[in-house]
Amino acid sequence: MSDAQGSFNGLAIAALESRRSADMERLIAKFGGQPHVSPSMREVPIEENREAVDFAYRVITGEISIVIFLTGVGFKQLLSSVERSVDRQRFLNALSDITTIVRGPKPAAAMREVGLTPSVKVPEPNTWRELLRAIDEHVPVTNHKVGVQEYGKTNRSLMAGLEARGADVVPVQVYKWDLPEDTSPLETNVRAMIAGQRDVLLLTSAHQVANLLRISSDMGVEEELRQALEQLIVASIGPTTSEMLRQHDLPVDLEPEHPKMGHLIQECAARAHSLMSGRQARTRVIERTGKAPMDRQAAWYDGPFMRACRREASSVTPVWLMRQAGRYMAEYREVRSKLTFLELCKDPALCAEVMVTAVNRLGVDAAIIFSDLLPILEPMGMQLEFAPGDGPVIHNPLRESADVDRVAELEHMDTLDFVMETVRLTRQEIADHLPVIGFAGAPFTLVSYMIEGGSSRNYLHTKSLMYRDNGAWQTLMSKVSRSVARYLNSQIAAGAQCVQLFDSWAGCLSVQDYQRYVFPFVKQIIDSIVPGVPVINFATGNPALLPLLRGDDRTVVGIDWRVPLDAAWEQVGHNRAVQGNLDPIALLGSPESLREMTSDVLQRAGGRAGHIFNLGHGILPQTDVDSAIALVDMVHEMSQR
Repeated sequence: MSDAQGSFNGLAIAALESRRSADMERLIAKFGGQPHVSPSMREVPIEENREAVDFAYRVITGEISIVIFLTGVGFKQLLSSVERSVDRQRFLNALSDITTIVRGPKPAAAMREVGLTPSVKVPEPNTWRELLRAIDEHVPVTNHKVGVQEYGKTNRSLMAGLEARGADVVPVQVYKWDLPEDTSPLETNVRAMIAGQRDVLLLTSAHQVANLLRISSDMGVEEELRQALEQLIVASIGPTTSEMLRQHDLPVDLEPEHPKMGHLIQECAARAHSLMSGRQARTRVIERTGKAPMDRQAAWYDGPFMRACRREASSVTPVWLMRQAGRYMAEYREVRSKLTFLELCKDPALCAEVMVTAVNRLGVDAAIIFSDLLPILEPMGMQLEFAPGDGPVIHNPLRESADVDRVAELEHMDTLDFVMETVRLTRQEIADHLPVIGFAGAPFTLVSYMIEGGSSRNYLHTKSLMYRDNGAWQTLMSKVSRSVARYLNSQIAAGAQCVQLFDSWAGCLSVQDYQRYVFPFVKQIIDSIVPGVPVINFATGNPALLPLLRGDDRTVVGIDWRVPLDAAWEQVGHNRAVQGNLDPIALLGSPESLREMTSDVLQRAGGRAGHIFNLGHGILPQTDVDSAIALVDMVHEMSQR
């Protein structure tokens, strides 16, 4: 099985599944992994459960009018716990007469087995947040006694949410989770992870997280395990498990679209090698700099921009502007009068100077390096020129499938060290509290330049190759994507705290074409970038692509001006940060109009943590510098919290 088909290719996979350990082992092996499955927990029924019996009587007498079932096993165990003391059918009849809410398909299936239909089913991903949202939409709970079938530790967030809505909560425990009777296989896996003998850890339950930490604590190796997990790929089956990992300050590297074992293993197999590239890049950064890329002690770490990337609240909404150093500034025009654009891009000292000047004048919250999308193409074999009046031109474009063979994949960044030096100098000369943003063109935009030879209206040559020869397309996109990932990781090693992918031309694609021909490569790049470093994924021209730009948990989705920010954020999902999205031409309007449009963007963001204010594209050359300065001041003034 090849990488393209999604194979672990011999990676050592630790898994803590208990109930379906045989299925887990079989699936890992099917996808080319070496399975190391060690059961991590067992359900322990609560004997002589008087609390459960009392709960059943309160349901039968009508005192409890709403019951929430959190697990299928828990529903069955509740029936088992009460049937010696309470008439089973009478209890089931009482449940059918009241409102019942189930968290996902398993408790719903358990109820169907005994002839019951739940009143409300909580939609995926079935966390306590979706449960509360379903209650808000369908079930008034104020002044009601609400029974909650618990499992394991009490979910304090759920309880607090119910009580805040006026419910009188009646919890009932029907079983608890404990370590397996034989913990030696689990201990073996813990020692192997610490020794670097495992590549991936698969988790299918939040309780596995608690028991993993418990056993490591009992063994006296919890800190060693925590350090080891930073080097592994930690894959979580869904939001509840991911939340438990984050609550314990443990990494979450992967969560499948659907919270099922098969999806978890299949997606992990497809992405494991890219994710490992990111781990290796982080190790190189630490070896080179002596610091973690996300240094929590650095002045920039807790600034408004980085906090927004992490979806954390800050004192103001951060703002920076695409093309914030450019032709609209007299200082930039003076520098450009003496050399060509490409010569400027290859002069790190001047690049740093023009950006630092722009940042200081504007008062923005982040500095993007001064460079261009296309210099990466020269060492890949493209003859690049920035022709006056015509923009970038590739003099040897790729027109036939065979031309793909002459494209050189970049294995190292020696030929682009001028970009890394630009990062180093910008980081050195910019204020310590401001983060530096590196960037690259996204693979579709870069490949389109390589094929079209310049800008295009209909992308005739690009789409023709894409549709005509999928093999050549896959080869070309793979070369470019791996090169871009190395390029961005080198910028991080040089001192960038965030990176942005610019997909300027992706808007020419339909959703289905983007999903088939582009999306896998963008995902590969994001997976390969140093873990924890924010990635801004920005594509223009087609708002329908927004849900596909979500990337992983550290991804910030850039939004252009063609869609209202609140609608866009809804499409992206509020569990991702967003950037945008004022129309750049607003800067050419009156001060009153600019203020009104700026206020509209901020109001649509609603003060929600995770918004970075920006234009929906780059600053236009005709812009007055004073308008850009006024915009930055407006954002800071109107968003103060």
